[in-house]
Amino acid sequence: MTGGAETSAPWSRPAVRVALVYLAARMVTTAFFLIAAAVAPADARHGQGSTLGTYVLAWDAQWYWLIAFQGYPSELPVTEAGHVAENAWAFMPLYPYLSALVSAPFGHWGVGAFLVTLAAGYGCALVLHGMFRERLGEQAALWGVVFFSAGPLAALLQVGYAEALFLFFLLSAIRCVQQRRYGWLYVLIPLMGYTRPGVLAFGLFLALYGLWRLTRREVEPVTRSDVVHILALGALATVVGFSWQVIAAVVTGSPSAYLDTELAWRRLWVGDGGGFVPFEGWVQGATFWFTRWGMPAWVGVAVLVVLVVAVAALLLFEPHVRRLGVEVRLWSASYLLYLLAVFFPQSSTFRLLFPLAPLAGALAVPRSRVWRFGVLAACLIGQGVWIYNTYTLGNTFWRIP
Repeated sequence: MTGGAETSAPWSRPAVRVALVYLAARMVTTAFFLIAAAVAPADARHGQGSTLGTYVLAWDAQWYWLIAFQGYPSELPVTEAGHVAENAWAFMPLYPYLSALVSAPFGHWGVGAFLVTLAAGYGCALVLHGMFRERLGEQAALWGVVFFSAGPLAALLQVGYAEALFLFFLLSAIRCVQQRRYGWLYVLIPLMGYTRPGVLAFGLFLALYGLWRLTRREVEPVTRSDVVHILALGALATVVGFSWQVIAAVVTGSPSAYLDTELAWRRLWVGDGGGFVPFEGWVQGATFWFTRWGMPAWVGVAVLVVLVVAVAALLLFEPHVRRLGVEVRLWSASYLLYLLAVFFPQSSTFRLLFPLAPLAGALAVPRSRVWRFGVLAACLIGQGVWIYNTYTLGNTFWRIP
């Protein structure tokens, strides 16, 4: 009788345990933000006397707010030099419009953005818990949720950015692949694609996943239905991934509207580097950063190559990462390759690594209390450093979140 009562206790339910961890982590992040506002100097980007609302609506949240109320420009803005300037086409529509819908009862878009992000973050934690528990056990799963909820980028779980919503759709999609429940992906892929860039990486993931299934078909037979779903979903991810470029082209009348818009941000760092060339951004970035640090450009390229090899070895051979399952490893490899192909490395690189959140489970595998509390301490220190640089200060080019 006692055992039954204990089993049915509310805190014994995964959703409640995850909620308690998640809310405790949000309180810690809120404390960091309050400290950030209190110690902000006069030359801080957001000034002195900032509030929690200031930080919710800071940085890219301003673009999402603009989209919610003004939509997308039909004519691309142009700089004095004749280049396309930064504009709303770099941001996808689902998050700002959903936030506007949720904000209707409150009369303030920022409230809706905060609630959407907060709820999406809890959804991420809940899905991660299910993924980790299946592979690592209950205790490690809960610690994995702790590391995610209190990690260095945990501020993204309560500010006006689309990362948390995208990650929720992504994790749900990976979970569906793990469980071979492909039907939901026909909904999740478009939701991902119109929340933020990255769905093309999911298309690559599906291709690699399909090849992996073929290599082990004697262990797990590949049915005709599996083949049809994987091919159709890969095609859907590809179409959705490129559709925003088509939409931007149709609305503005410029075939290169989206790419020109994205390059407008890169131009702030390297000037007019011409058009988009896959994988060129990281070479440019290595050259940019290492020459600024007083080293030859070739050193930066060499470091980049070593880094790529090291990450590949980690995903292939590291035993704690391998325990997360092949789906998580294939997704991580696909997303990193996608970033390598399209991104220019700068201070936002840390934020763009957010979709690799499932790798947090690998840190939870060792059972040592010293290890786990050490990782948690590192997460909190990293979170404090990130918030201090990007929100307390945010006053120079390498402090952009």
